Amino acid sequence: MTQPQPVPTASLGHRLPASSVIAECLRVQAAVPPNTAIQRLFGVSPLGRDAEPWYVGALGELEVARHLGRLGPGWYVLHSVPVGAGSSDLDHVVIGPPGVFTVNTKHHRGQDVWIGAKRILVAGQRTDHLRNARYEAKRTSKLLSAAARMLVDVTPVIAIVGARRMTVRELPYDVAVLRDTDLVRWLHLRPAILTPEQVQHVAMVAALPVSWKRLPPAESADHAAFDRLRRDVDRARRRRAGWLLLAIVALPFAALAMFSAAVSTLFVR
Repeated sequence: MTQPQPVPTASLGHRLPASSVIAECLRVQAAVPPNTAIQRLFGVSPLGRDAEPWYVGALGELEVARHLGRLGPGWYVLHSVPVGAGSSDLDHVVIGPPGVFTVNTKHHRGQDVWIGAKRILVAGQRTDHLRNARYEAKRTSKLLSAAARMLVDVTPVIAIVGARRMTVRELPYDVAVLRDTDLVRWLHLRPAILTPEQVQHVAMVAALPVSWKRLPPAESADHAAFDRLRRDVDRARRRRAGWLLLAIVALPFAALAMFSAAVSTLFVR
């Protein structure tokens, strides 16, 4: 739980953002052999192909969590909430005066996103984003209503991270779709429907693992290991950029040298 407000000691409030995807990223990445010295020299990414989607997803959830940390007093946020009997989780659950929101993070770095009333396209491909967001909100409403013993309406939100362009043809009537950078302002603009006492009650209930019918994993994600991986990936990217810049700078000199050699050859003949 992002800490604008204190949370119960034995609660989901201590789960860090992106815990589930980080754990899966590191599990898959563990099978990837470390880069050789030559690979490190030339900036080959240490990230395995199968681990990359989990890595990108984790970056998206961490970025959205960073924004949600600015909500301020009176708001509660749970991250990476394990739910149900399977392995599914909720990226973020936000509880505040305007009600309860499930925030599904979608990291579409450098891609074009098209939003319609019934579908979302990413790079021209149809997605299940709307269907999944609706299902998560409905499931959350059912579980929290039973646990809190009051009707808890839940609004599904899709937070798009890193999109190159977002084109809105028609917004869905029941799912909020917006950039991650607009999320906090959008939440603050919602009208209040819960009293401070109701907000605190729902937040206390939501922080209990039993409310979600599933306990969190016994082993937490190794965020320190993920931070090391992130630094290695960033270092490799900077090194590749450095080699590219060097090539761009050196190219005119190489062309000039070749031209000079050709001219010299003509005069020698």
